[in-house]
Amino acid sequence: MTPYTLEQFNQLAPQQRQRQLLDCCYCNRWADQLQEFAPFASVEQLQNIAARVWAYLDEGDYLEAFAAHPRIGDLQRLHEKFASAEQGQVALADASTLEELRRLNRVYFETFGFIFIVCASGKPAREMLAAIKSRIANSREQEIRNAADEQAKITQLRLGQLFAV
Repeated sequence: MTPYTLEQFNQLAPQQRQRQLLDCCYCNRWADQLQEFAPFASVEQLQNIAARVWAYLDEGDYLEAFAAHPRIGDLQRLHEKFASAEQGQVALADASTLEELRRLNRVYFETFGFIFIVCASGKPAREMLAAIKSRIANSREQEIRNAADEQAKITQLRLGQLFAV
């Protein structure tokens, strides 16, 4: 992502701003609703509105956003786009840890019908492994909520990265 000043971001054509928002969270309804509040007075205002809009979306919207993520431990997709920085230190993990992450990701997907979502920024692979193990026995309803909460954290990080400091 190319960092913007808030003024530059506010002056983007709606379609360009939409693309930037979708890079932060690939959910069309979220980006559409967020666009309605432009121009933004501050990055903090944008982040606060983004969080409020996200909180009122439905399962279909959440699943749309989840589907745009690589699986934790998917090294091929890990190197695409900017996901590698978000997947913490997973790429540095030993082979057995990565294999266990891959296996549990498959089980998680088969159980819930969507990939395991966690805000992994800066976290080691063993922490990701502990997280998936702790959540895999949850109900689908609980996991939709957990994943949506984690997606909100990821989105906030990405929104922050949109702007020059």
